[in-house]
Amino acid sequence: MKSKPIIILGIESSCDDTSAAIIEDGKILSNIIGSQKIHQQYGGVVPELASRAHQQNIVPVVHEAIKEAGINKNQISAVAFTVGPGLLGSLLVGVSFAKSFALALNIPIIDVNHMQGHILAHFIKEKDGSGKPPNFPFLCLTVSGGHTQIVRVIDYLNFELIGETIDDAAGEAFDKSAKLLGLPYPGGPLIDKYAKDGNPDAFTFGIPKVDGLNFSFSGLKTSILYFIKKKTKENPQFIEQNLADICASIQHSIINILMKKIEKAAKETQINDIAIAGGVSANSGLRMRLSKMEQSHQWKTYIPPFSYCTDNAAMIAITGYYKYLNKKFCSQEITAKARLII
Repeated sequence: MKSKPIIILGIESSCDDTSAAIIEDGKILSNIIGSQKIHQQYGGVVPELASRAHQQNIVPVVHEAIKEAGINKNQISAVAFTVGPGLLGSLLVGVSFAKSFALALNIPIIDVNHMQGHILAHFIKEKDGSGKPPNFPFLCLTVSGGHTQIVRVIDYLNFELIGETIDDAAGEAFDKSAKLLGLPYPGGPLIDKYAKDGNPDAFTFGIPKVDGLNFSFSGLKTSILYFIKKKTKENPQFIEQNLADICASIQHSIINILMKKIEKAAKETQINDIAIAGGVSANSGLRMRLSKMEQSHQWKTYIPPFSYCTDNAAMIAITGYYKYLNKKFCSQEITAKARLII
């Protein structure tokens, strides 16, 4: 007799994307993302507006995820949700909905660390069962707007943080640099776009020296700020005339910082299976550099599909699936946590 399938509803609401996904026995059935355009006019995410938008989006997004998956809500085995880290007001919407939905159906709830979700996105299988999951143990460079970490992944639920930023995240360095150049929010993808036509060696910026496997990006941001101020004072048209070269040089500097540390981590741990995850893993320059290093360093590298790079509920659902297999449930007393270590 065939065993009953394990169907997980995943909910992600840590920042400005409301997302719901359905995973059945590790295979993705649906992954719906409701993006919030309102933040663009403010040049960044406004927490109060984000939480209000989540309240408007959560029900239709979950409804669409269940509908697209072709299942009935009564078939769902458990609800997995992002408990943190993230914006508290945004997290509260997802956590509250997950608890209420599960309570009504009398099914368990599973709390998921957002950063662990990014890492386990590598294990999502497509509907046809295809996928290229990393081998354990592997190193994961997790890079987003709020975090930059190197994690040693021992198995599905065993993570060791071995390096992290001591100030700003790499994604923030991209977005803040873009703002200095007058580019609209979110600026990171635009730097990537313009960098393709530029010379990465056109300009150099101050690169911070940080011990061990930790990162720092605040000094780089300051270096870029003073560079732009100086050059625009000399020539008010400097940015317009050199946009591609500036973007290419900024991207080159950020990627250099990231790659030097992951190279050091691989050498120290003797682990040659290297993965990237998080929003910045969608950056074409980073993906290209990692592919080149795979050949020069005899690494096995793992780059997630674009749809699983940015915040999405599929990564929350797959993490929930592995926690479900290990019966790692949480109680209805759980609360959202804005700060949460991996």
